Amino acid sequence: MLCSALAFGHKRGGISEREPRARVQSKRSSYDRESVTARRGSEAGAGDGGGGGRQRAAKGALEMKEKGSRAAVDERYAQWKSLIPVLYDWFANHNLVWPSLSCRWGPQFEKATYKNLVKPRVAAAEHISQFNEEARSPFVKKYKTIIHPGEVNRIRELPQNSKIIATHTDSPDVLIWDVEAQPNRQAQLAQMESRPDLVPPDSRPDLILRGHKDIAEFALAMCPAEPYVLSGGKDKSVVWWSIQDHISALGDSSKTESSPGASGSKGKTANDKDSPKVDPRGIFLGHDSTVEDVQFCPSSAQEFCSVGDDSCLILWDARSGTGPAVKVEKAHGGDVHCVDWNLHDVNYILTGSADNSVRMWDRRNLGSGGAGIPVHKFEGHKAAWSPDKASVFGSSAEDGFLNVWDHEKVGNKKNPNAPAGLFFQHAGHRDKIVDFHWNSSDPWTIVSVSDDGESTGGGGTLQIWRMSDLIYRPEDEVLAELENFKTHLASCAPRS
Repeated sequence: MLCSALAFGHKRGGISEREPRARVQSKRSSYDRESVTARRGSEAGAGDGGGGGRQRAAKGALEMKEKGSRAAVDERYAQWKSLIPVLYDWFANHNLVWPSLSCRWGPQFEKATYKNLVKPRVAAAEHISQFNEEARSPFVKKYKTIIHPGEVNRIRELPQNSKIIATHTDSPDVLIWDVEAQPNRQAQLAQMESRPDLVPPDSRPDLILRGHKDIAEFALAMCPAEPYVLSGGKDKSVVWWSIQDHISALGDSSKTESSPGASGSKGKTANDKDSPKVDPRGIFLGHDSTVEDVQFCPSSAQEFCSVGDDSCLILWDARSGTGPAVKVEKAHGGDVHCVDWNLHDVNYILTGSADNSVRMWDRRNLGSGGAGIPVHKFEGHKAAWSPDKASVFGSSAEDGFLNVWDHEKVGNKKNPNAPAGLFFQHAGHRDKIVDFHWNSSDPWTIVSVSDDGESTGGGGTLQIWRMSDLIYRPEDEVLAELENFKTHLASCAPRS
């Protein structure tokens, strides 16, 4: 049910696994860049004046630090693993073959089918015996393989028809795919096991959106109200397309033969003349550096926002022209890598930054002159609102934790050792979480993917999980249920 989207998230067959993992580590991690810079600086300093001993000492100290850090992570992970039956209603762990930069709930998801798997306070205990970090979960099955022309940096689905997918790779173009119409290339990839010299052709996208003048790697969004696509790139621009005229042909399984990717001809690429090209509806300028993320307003197809390496948060209104409607200068102390608009209350916007903070903004308090103070500040790097409750969102960072927050609980801090607003922490990943996505059809269910291939012996870890309902339900309701359960246990006890 999930794999149709995840199939996009793997590097095409025949390419070394080392390159994708290196890109996962380098593309979005200022922490890694700073670590490398510090390491080089220490080694260069040790070499000055012939200090070979100092260089070896610095290297040894670094190795000891890395070993100590790994031991701490392993200890934390072992403790978390022992608590899975208590913390989760359902949990699945899947070791990936290739590193993945993006994960989404796929177009074949059906709530009724998934509901059969989610059994509160039962499912986790049933499946814990099958949990093996180096194995692939029986609950994650491959639906279709599409050979993408280049790495998949970002995946987004069209809300009006989730069989239509947009992807970003290392090019200026946005690629649009009709998942249902695209042929399954799994058999071609399987041939490579006996013929490693055989490189199967790329699948061809159903549409190519053009408008960027430089590479657009990550910033990508699809509008919940209209068939619009939004993208940002290294050319400092936000580009807006309409695919309205193409929707009738895309997503219609009866027109599979019309899909450019369905012809089965070989040697074609994303630049092939058979894939229709779409020009932008508008190009918006206002950033001074790479645009890292974009998001449509849930209530208006004409309003959207963007963030970038210039540390700015910009709100746009296409009805008012191609310049910023509101520009918040220095929204963070570092590059801003993600933005998300609250589905339930469009006044609230989240941003996540390389400065390891997530900030919550109220757009009613953002002046046209760029003045603005965040409503709240939280820990994290990437953030996304929950579709289940207006005040809840998740955040992830370099430490491998996925935190779940409720900003309404900021003033009701009960644990002095926990950050204000934090009420759940998923610790199942042993390295940085590169992406996560809330399930909009099944409450409180999340898919997350991490770059911990060195720990698992694979390409990374995909996890599907739902925290115990005892954690997020109203406290009085939970206490009443536990009291009833206590009474039930007492009545079942043997009488002396």
